[in-house]
Amino acid sequence: MKPRTTPGSQQRSPTNTKGSRSPARLQRPLIAVGVPLLLAAGALTYGLTANGSGQPTPSAEKGPTMIEGVISYAGLSRNHVQTAVTYPQRPGVGGDHSPVWTNCGAYDRPVQETRAVHSLEHGAVWISYQPGLPADDIAKLARLATNQSHVLVSPFPGQGSLIEATAWGKQLSVTDPADPRLFAFIKAFQQGPQTPEPGETCSGGVNG
Repeated sequence: MKPRTTPGSQQRSPTNTKGSRSPARLQRPLIAVGVPLLLAAGALTYGLTANGSGQPTPSAEKGPTMIEGVISYAGLSRNHVQTAVTYPQRPGVGGDHSPVWTNCGAYDRPVQETRAVHSLEHGAVWISYQPGLPADDIAKLARLATNQSHVLVSPFPGQGSLIEATAWGKQLSVTDPADPRLFAFIKAFQQGPQTPEPGETCSGGVNG
C-alpha cells in the first residue's frame, strides 16, 4: 500500500532497542483564587490530563499548546515490541510500539497502529478519520500532510470521533476537517515539546 504523498527515503530498520523511559510528569492544574471572573476565564483554558488509570483530569495547557479539547496522557511506555499492542485510546497516543515506524504522508487505507505510534515518538501528528467520511472531507485532510515532514493521515476503523488528531500523549477529537483546531494542533505538536525523540525522521520506515 502506497501513500498519496511519497515520504521520500528508502526503508531502513532501527538497530537500537529502547527500554522504558521515565514517565512524563502530569501537568498540575492552574488554580485561580479570588475573583470569580478570573475563575471563569481560567476554566476556558483547561485541557485534560489522563492519570495512570486512564481517567482524564483537568489540566491547563500553557502557551502555544493551549488548544480547547486536547486530552493529555502521561506515563507512556516506549518499549520496542514485535507483538500486537492493545491501546486504551483509538488510535493509540503512545506506549509500546513496533521497532519500525510508518512513513509520514497521506494514505487511503489503514496503517499499522504500532508503527504509527512509533511515528508519534518521532514527533509526528497523526490525523485519522472514520472510513466512509465524504471524499471531499478526506481530500481536505490529505492536504494537511502536503509539504509537512511529520504529518500522517489515514483512515482508522473503529475510532470514536469522525476525526482524531493524535501526537505522543496528546489527542483531539473533531467532526469538521476545516476545524481551525486541527491546524493549531499540527503547529503545536508536530515535532513539538511532547516529542520523546525530537529531530528523528518520519521517513525511511515503511509505508503503512
